[in-house]
Order: sequence, then C-alpha cells, then structure tokens
Amino acid sequence: MLHLYGAEYSVYVRAVRIALAEKGVPYHQTPIDIFNKAATPDSYLDLQPFGKIPALRHVDFELFETIAILQYIDEAFDGPDLQPSLPRPRARMTQILSILNSYAYRTLVWDIYVERIAKPEDGKQTDETKITAALPAAKSILNALEKLADNDGPFLLGSQITLADCLAAPMFDLFLKTPEALALVEPAPRLRTWWRDVSARTSFLETHPQTRQV
Repeated sequence: MLHLYGAEYSVYVRAVRIALAEKGVPYHQTPIDIFNKAATPDSYLDLQPFGKIPALRHVDFELFETIAILQYIDEAFDGPDLQPSLPRPRARMTQILSILNSYAYRTLVWDIYVERIAKPEDGKQTDETKITAALPAAKSILNALEKLADNDGPFLLGSQITLADCLAAPMFDLFLKTPEALALVEPAPRLRTWWRDVSARTSFLETHPQTRQV
C-alpha cells in the first residue's frame, strides 16, 4: 500500500491525490497539519526534514517534494500516462510545473486568495497592499500560461491530462474564488475552457477537501 502524508487542506497534497485518482492507485492518507507543530509527530521529520507536505512512502521507498512525488506516481504505477512521451511536450509540461511552483502558488494562493478570502473568514484583516502588489505578477502568470496552453484539447498540453493539470487545478480552484481573478481570466479563453473541463473531472471533484485549502 502506498502511504501519503499530508493534510487535505494543502494544494500540493491535493495535486498528488488528483494524480493518484487519475492513475487509479489506492493509497492510505495520514493527515499531517504543518500549521499545528504540536500535533506534528517528530517521526515525520525523519520522512520530511523540512517539515513540509506532502511526503510519500511506498514499501521501503520514501520521497518528498511534490513534483518528484507526481513523477514517481506516474512512472511507478500502471494506468494512463500523465507525462508526454515526446521531448518537447514533456519539456513544456516541466516548464508549466515550474511556473506553478515558483510563481503561481505564492502569488495566486497566498498573496491573493488567502488575503481576500481566508483571512476575512478567520476574522483577520486583509492586506490590500499585498493584493495590489500581487496583481501585476498574477497577470504575468496567467498571460504566460495562456500562451503555453495547447489549443488542440481540453488540457494544458492538449488532449492528454498531465501532471501540469494535476498541480494547476488546486491552485486555480482557490484563485478563481476571488473577485480579482475575474478580470485577469477574462482575456484568457484557453484557461477558461481548461478550467471548465478540468474542474468537472471525477479526480478533481472527489479530492475536494472538507477544509479550506492553502
């Protein structure tokens, strides 16, 4: 049995769960709440020395870092391929994964969604300055993804769902809840079509967390 460690609120944990669902791989999930250090067992740091989520254990193999986990899931298990076989589309997938991990997550989730939605729900004050500062970066991110998205299919790389979709979907699920997202996504028809299709997939719907994501 494959063991996944991480709380369901995590965007990155959900990305792994989407990939597992797409591959049809059964797994056991152990909740790890990194925002509650007192509830995080010391043994978890033996598995993930930086205290982040997710982490993975498969028999005697341990792994952390989301992109590495996603690639392992696709390559170690039977099921539909979640990575292109040809060099150019595979490189494009890796490029999109890097954009999402390096730029989109911090900007779309923390600087916009958390400030606009999560903080007020927790009775905290929104930092309008942070949101305003994040909007140009968000525009650049969406423009880049719009240009890179393949127009020949419902997914970011065309007709094949890939790891890029698995990681992008949970991030956009949060970002698109904000009013700021509406104006930014309006001039991005490929991303709008992609979102319509990917958000209707069973893997996306079945992994929707019961608690707020970050």
